[in-house]
Amino acid sequence: MSSFGTRTWNAATLPANDNVNPYAFSVDLDGEWFAQKGKMIAYYGQVRFEALSSGPLDALVARTFNSPLYAQDWIVAQGRGKLLLADRGFDVNSFDLDDGNLTVRAGNLLAFEPGLELKQSIIPGFLTLIGTGRFVAASNGAVHFVEPPIRVDPQALLGWADCPSPCHHYDHSYMRGAFGAARMVFGIGGSSGEEHQFDFTGQGTVLMQSSEVVMNEDVLLRDLEGQIGMVGTSGLQRLQQTISRRLSSERQG
Repeated sequence: MSSFGTRTWNAATLPANDNVNPYAFSVDLDGEWFAQKGKMIAYYGQVRFEALSSGPLDALVARTFNSPLYAQDWIVAQGRGKLLLADRGFDVNSFDLDDGNLTVRAGNLLAFEPGLELKQSIIPGFLTLIGTGRFVAASNGAVHFVEPPIRVDPQALLGWADCPSPCHHYDHSYMRGAFGAARMVFGIGGSSGEEHQFDFTGQGTVLMQSSEVVMNEDVLLRDLEGQIGMVGTSGLQRLQQTISRRLSSERQG
């Protein structure tokens, strides 16, 4: 790691593919990187930024980015220079995959190399990276690596590598609550974390952040909205009733 401090940086002295400090990362760009919109805070060099819908990027996007639900949130940085990545003062770290498979919370993924292929996880609010390359992610606090079997608070879960997708574990008190139906539909809300966890088994590594605060719930809502198209009229009416009850409960609380 680079030494942290208050020194003044320039294009020549910024680290290459390393942290500037615990909250910012410097990408040594020589070609292309995918970056989430709003996470690039500054850059040096000859760099241009293209939306994923840009015609010249069709081949790259078709080969690498396989999550249309999140395509509007991402751009491609092209050229040569230094990119500075950060996310609202959260901890930022880089991770290397070597012919690996890692799933990460979508709102925490800041950028990745085109050598990795991005897919949409079956777990709402998460994305999966496959292949060999580097990616940069943010966390609310330090990241801890643990082995299964383990149960993890949903808000503390950052991701998992080379192990099966988790199952939901609900305690009986969670299931019998007055709004248990809404909880089971959405998988969020109304719990301190002790009543609902993600249950991991098998081989692999689980990544946890040092906080139960989710950085961005918009991505989870995006996943829920993306599944609305598979629900019929009667199902939509049930969801409307569930949401109305939940909103009423939140206002009373």
